[in-house]
Amino acid sequence: MSTVEENTVFDIIFAGGGASACITAGRLAAADPNLKILIVEAGPHTREHHDHVQPARYFANLGLPKQTFTFHKGNPSPALLGRSPIVPAGRAVGGGSSINFVVYTRAAASDYDDWETVHGNKGWGSTDIIPLLKKAETYEPGSTNDTHGTSGPIHISFAPDLHNLADDFLEVAAAFDKERSVTEDTNTFHDVDKYGRWARYINGKTGRRSDAAHYYIYNQEANTNLTVLTQHRVVRVLFEGTRAVGIEYVDDLVGRPGGAPEIKSARASRLVVVSAGAFGSPSILERSGIGAELILKENNVKQLVHLPGVGEHYMDHNLVFTPFIASAGSDSLDALFRGTEEEISPYEQQWLKDGQGLMAHNGLDCGVKWRPNAKELAEMSPEFDHRWKTYFADAPDKPVMILLPFSAYAGADVSVPRGKYFSMAYFSGYPASVGRVHITSGSDPYAKLNFDAGFLDDPADVVILRWAYKKSREFARRMQTFRGDVAVGHPQFKPGSIAATDSATSPVPLSAPDIVYTKADNDAIDEYHRKTVETTWHSVGTCAMKPRDKGGVVDERLNVYGVQGLKVADCSITPGNVGANTYNTAIAIGEKAAVIIAEDLGIKGVTPA
Repeated sequence: MSTVEENTVFDIIFAGGGASACITAGRLAAADPNLKILIVEAGPHTREHHDHVQPARYFANLGLPKQTFTFHKGNPSPALLGRSPIVPAGRAVGGGSSINFVVYTRAAASDYDDWETVHGNKGWGSTDIIPLLKKAETYEPGSTNDTHGTSGPIHISFAPDLHNLADDFLEVAAAFDKERSVTEDTNTFHDVDKYGRWARYINGKTGRRSDAAHYYIYNQEANTNLTVLTQHRVVRVLFEGTRAVGIEYVDDLVGRPGGAPEIKSARASRLVVVSAGAFGSPSILERSGIGAELILKENNVKQLVHLPGVGEHYMDHNLVFTPFIASAGSDSLDALFRGTEEEISPYEQQWLKDGQGLMAHNGLDCGVKWRPNAKELAEMSPEFDHRWKTYFADAPDKPVMILLPFSAYAGADVSVPRGKYFSMAYFSGYPASVGRVHITSGSDPYAKLNFDAGFLDDPADVVILRWAYKKSREFARRMQTFRGDVAVGHPQFKPGSIAATDSATSPVPLSAPDIVYTKADNDAIDEYHRKTVETTWHSVGTCAMKPRDKGGVVDERLNVYGVQGLKVADCSITPGNVGANTYNTAIAIGEKAAVIIAEDLGIKGVTPA
């Protein structure tokens, strides 16, 4: 599955091997094993590698010099006080599904309805997408509604034990927040303002990560017509006239002995699918001559199609981890996240024995999709007024903020001693700010990108985070497992402020008054967020599925405007953001793309449900 003869002709070539590509290619290959399919992926294989199949290893991997990430450095941003945000992207077979936090969060139904009604993409509304997501999953907890699947390749489970921090948070929520309720299912596509257990992309019986690579591609090892070429990066799409007929690619920069890479090519007789993610897909298109005239001219690329939407509309979510000290008896993952291999070994041995224990956890076992109430909206005025009225007020299923208590310390400050911690992880569901990503070289696929993340450019995004900090802190300090603030991970309030972190080593009573913040305190919180907010690893939108005259790059059949035989199928097509972790949306896009391509090419056996 890993070698290709020069100029070999395939039926379909996938330029990129992330989650959506694995799902689409896997479905097509299973439906017709005679199809010659090539997937070209810049990163390595993940098959049976412990860093990927053992869930709790995901966090430690972020800080290591791995081959499985590409780190994109954004341009310095005034909104971030001059910081250059760093956004990692998956770089492995399976993409983000092989390296993410395995958090199961599904979008609001109205998110997909917007794709259809607001952005004009027939067949992409929730009535079409929900059946595809059901088809993809086996929801192990069982369901009291009809939105979950029972026999799909991707397994979803709740942590069976070792989640006392989550239990503690939910007990506080039930007693402290009288305006919201508790539910058994926080991901029905429709509900918000309900606290509950949070599911994971982990098989509850085996304890394994449930990723796209293992359950759509690696399970077809016997299919010799399905070729996965790893550690090669696509340079551009090849055309005859305006028809895509193949790709050019080079060997991997990582580990290359030196010298100029050899340029190789592969031919596609029926279709090329660009699926390299929100950074890779627009870059491939631009190097292929598809993009804004000025961008292509600056990079000495001959224009094939003037498509100024390429690389625009970059979207993400704004993430913050606020840390707290946890009690000694807390089920924290800190020992795995910050431990040596020798310290981690006992957890691994238990996992190898029965698939259980902390190695089968991700530390995100409960959460809530929040919308502000009337009092909170008044406090967020005037910065949030327009965004609320024009985007959220008439969409009651859209969360403004998602909060997931995290059973570990998530910061990088070396002054924080080893121990047990928990964090309040919160991210905004639909930031108003958008960015852009463009090439700086017309020939080098490893050249740094011209990347503006756009984080916090809009004041509405700042006030959302301010609200989330205050609200999440009230929950944290009431939890019985609370043993104090980790001061270096909080805003620097002025001396004498009642909001300042203190040396408290026990929780306050449920009935304790909320902290009252002054204007100076609010300013400190805003400065804290500008200094610390980071990517949620949810990059989308740079090859948007919209009408061409509205900045679109692909149509509802995923065809790139102005050419033939070329589609884009990954999260870069997202026309509007989704209030969720994006792996679920990548699954939806992969399954939908398989249906569309099967219909276009007359391939039998790929059904929409």
